[in-house]
Amino acid sequence: MTLAIETTNLTKCFGDTRAVDGINLAVPRGTVYGLLGPNGAGKTTTIRILTTLIKPDSGSARVLGHDLVTEASRVRAKVGVTGQFASVDEDLTGLENLILVARLLGFSWSGARTRAKQLLASFDLDEASNRQVRTYSGGMRRRLDIAASLIVTSELLFLDEPTTGLDPRSRGQVWDIVRAIAAEGTTVLLTTQYLEEADRLANRLAVIDHGRVIAEGTSKELKASVGGRALHLTLADVSQRAAAEALVKQTLGEVHGGIEANKLIAKVLNDEAVLQTLATLAAAQIVITEFALTQPSLDDVFFAITGKPAESSNADQQVKA
Repeated sequence: MTLAIETTNLTKCFGDTRAVDGINLAVPRGTVYGLLGPNGAGKTTTIRILTTLIKPDSGSARVLGHDLVTEASRVRAKVGVTGQFASVDEDLTGLENLILVARLLGFSWSGARTRAKQLLASFDLDEASNRQVRTYSGGMRRRLDIAASLIVTSELLFLDEPTTGLDPRSRGQVWDIVRAIAAEGTTVLLTTQYLEEADRLANRLAVIDHGRVIAEGTSKELKASVGGRALHLTLADVSQRAAAEALVKQTLGEVHGGIEANKLIAKVLNDEAVLQTLATLAAAQIVITEFALTQPSLDDVFFAITGKPAESSNADQQVKA
């Protein structure tokens, strides 16, 4: 299998913080590969290394067949990058932004204008092409930013948390764009802290925490590694959460909180234990307003591996890597 990215024991430290701690990756060409993990996990630092913005302290990497350190200029010529924050000029129009980037990449004036208009149409921005970017919504800016990275068709596109801060509709639009890019043969390396995003877009996933790859595989493989199913409980009274969690642990064992304070999620290996759990909660006069027995999610995978859900892990990180 031809690899777009291959790393061996890649490491990077900032003072006493080991942002990337021996990461090994093998990203096949023509796929969407996801780096999943909370803020501070090391995803962005990994991207900065792979795009030659910073050098690793140790380890080695090849991107599109070129050594990351000794052939950095060749790597830069073949990849596109969209960072966490839009890099477009707010004082220029959408059309002017893309023409500027195209001119910097060597296009003639006419060629730059033609390419800019093509991309604006493809990204559903043609009606706003002559408006200043400062008037764009967050989703429009993100689409323009991705369009700018595609002025020259890249063999490999790095998307660093492209939907952070976007509303659901704008997030869905960006997802459609990523799928279209991949369908045309470009390899996409996507970093995200959103479990649903990784589940929907990535052919394969690497789960990163504290600078290390702690799991790797397809979404289906990662979910299968957890085993069993998950019981999702919604409490009527959030003040009963601690008592409910203790009782659920007695019958099911593993339990953690959902995103909302009145939610509990428990791993289920025996369906009969679910009835026992509900009966135990009822006997303790803990009212459950809703429950569901589901297949494992990526959230369940993350919890099984790290011992905490991805959302709470975000708050635990003190260093933005």
